Amino acid sequence: MQKNEKTAENGEGREGKKLPKASEYMARTEQAVLHTYNRFPVVLEKGQGVYLEDVEGKRYLDFGAGIAVFALGYGNEEYNEALKSQVDKLIHTSNLYYHAPLMEAAEKLVKASGLSRVFFTNSGTEAIEGALKAARKYAYNKDGRTDHEIIAMEHSFHGRSIGALSVTGNAHYQEAFKPLMGGVKFARFNDLESVKAQVTDRTCAIILETVQGEGGIYPAEPEFLKGVKQLCQEKDILLILDEIQCGMGRTGSYFAWQQYGVEPDIMTCAKALGCGVPVGAFVLGEKAAASSLVPGDHGTTYGGNPLACAAVSRVFDLFEKERIIDHVRQLTPYLEQTLDALVEKYEFLSARRGMGFMQGLVVTGRPVGEIVGKALENGLIVLSAGSDVLRFVPPLVITKEDIDEMARRLEKSF
Repeated sequence: MQKNEKTAENGEGREGKKLPKASEYMARTEQAVLHTYNRFPVVLEKGQGVYLEDVEGKRYLDFGAGIAVFALGYGNEEYNEALKSQVDKLIHTSNLYYHAPLMEAAEKLVKASGLSRVFFTNSGTEAIEGALKAARKYAYNKDGRTDHEIIAMEHSFHGRSIGALSVTGNAHYQEAFKPLMGGVKFARFNDLESVKAQVTDRTCAIILETVQGEGGIYPAEPEFLKGVKQLCQEKDILLILDEIQCGMGRTGSYFAWQQYGVEPDIMTCAKALGCGVPVGAFVLGEKAAASSLVPGDHGTTYGGNPLACAAVSRVFDLFEKERIIDHVRQLTPYLEQTLDALVEKYEFLSARRGMGFMQGLVVTGRPVGEIVGKALENGLIVLSAGSDVLRFVPPLVITKEDIDEMARRLEKSF
């Protein structure tokens, strides 16, 4: 046992000061924080590489990455130094002024996506809100009507604010908060005829996740996504692709839609965009950018601040320098083979599905939460998705050895 682990167990910090025990941290948190999460009984303190450590010195192999956020792993020195340097320069200005990190981050995101214009937000949910407003403004500019409709997908997840919740295809999340935003219809994911049946002359946008995340790790089928794109082109409907979880290299390309040969009119992204710093964005293609939001239509005080943009800029630099996307492509077959072997071995695992480092195992006959909890006891962080899927969204820097260790700890949990 290392020295710092001993001091943590004895309840002393690095300076010898007495620290609260984990139970006290948890109790005091529950007293002060609104109870909207059923948190696991772990108090995390620090991370290094693909491991996290709690206040008692226990280490966890992290295959959740803060819900697909920490793509570069923990403790990346170049990333940390970029943030420290920006903190010493300038953290916030508002969007009334220019600053260099905004320019750099926007240029790199435009280059990576091949789209036209960026609006930075504080979160993925806010990116969805902005995308919906842009789509409605685009339609309003065409015909002056305010009764336009949006088609979303069943079992989708786009966020918790009223607008984002309105296009989230899960009644359980919605029922206590109605009435929601009007003019939203739902179609079945990967069912093109279902989408076509919802289209009217008032349809202004179709929104979907390129890979459904919370709904159970369902990638869009190529024929479906291409068919939706063709429908949008024929009807002058904007296609909004939500890449908040599946974007930023997770599937083996910067954005999952790039593997389909289908370009959205508007894309949303967040999570790994800042690798831990809260930041999101919606990115518009030329058509949407040229005829939608103008000064006065949309805004944010914190969005695109120097600190967040410095993080985004350095994330893109490190993705290129460390060849992150190539690494995901090279290691995906090994991750898939490892998970497929588990499906073959255990009767309660019925299938694997996913793309790249966004994978799910379908569990039958036993609660997914039970497995997630047991894995945590065995020092492995995995997530659930939907009601019956074990979700694996690790940092993009994992190795074969990490995958092997994940499988060992998961089998122990089984």
